[in-house]
Amino acid sequence: MNGLVLVRRAGAADLPLLPAVELAADRLFAAAGIDLPAGAADVAELAAAACVLVAGRPPVGFARLEVLDGNAHLEQLSVHPDHARRGLGTALLGAAVARARAEGFGRLTLTTFDDVPWNGPWYRRHGFTDARPGPELLRHRRAEQESGLDDLGRRVCLELLLDPSP
Repeated sequence: MNGLVLVRRAGAADLPLLPAVELAADRLFAAAGIDLPAGAADVAELAAAACVLVAGRPPVGFARLEVLDGNAHLEQLSVHPDHARRGLGTALLGAAVARARAEGFGRLTLTTFDDVPWNGPWYRRHGFTDARPGPELLRHRRAEQESGLDDLGRRVCLELLLDPSP
């Protein structure tokens, strides 16, 4: 992809293609010494999400948004490694922020590995700071811990405060 990155809301035909994008993106973690548990979001989970945004036709990246504690929550952001380093992740994050702001949310939260360069440090460069998690985000973190994610690296809750005017 060259030039302007078009991010759009996922259609029904896009959803079956997204688990493969997520699995391909997750393979990058192996290079960082993180062996993620197998499995990506399935089509039913994606269809039930508050919002799924995609980049590309067919999609080569996506952002999945949910709502936790009355805040927009970035549950997943994945870009296929064959299309990495072209601004797709930044475009997807920007679209997720714009969507959350347009829907009136005051914060966008997420959980991530703090020491993986394209995770914690990347989100911090985009304005995210440490979050004070509410009860739903704390339950989400406990589920991550129970799944073994914390055994693979330091996990953090981050947030971006959303100014109502862009």
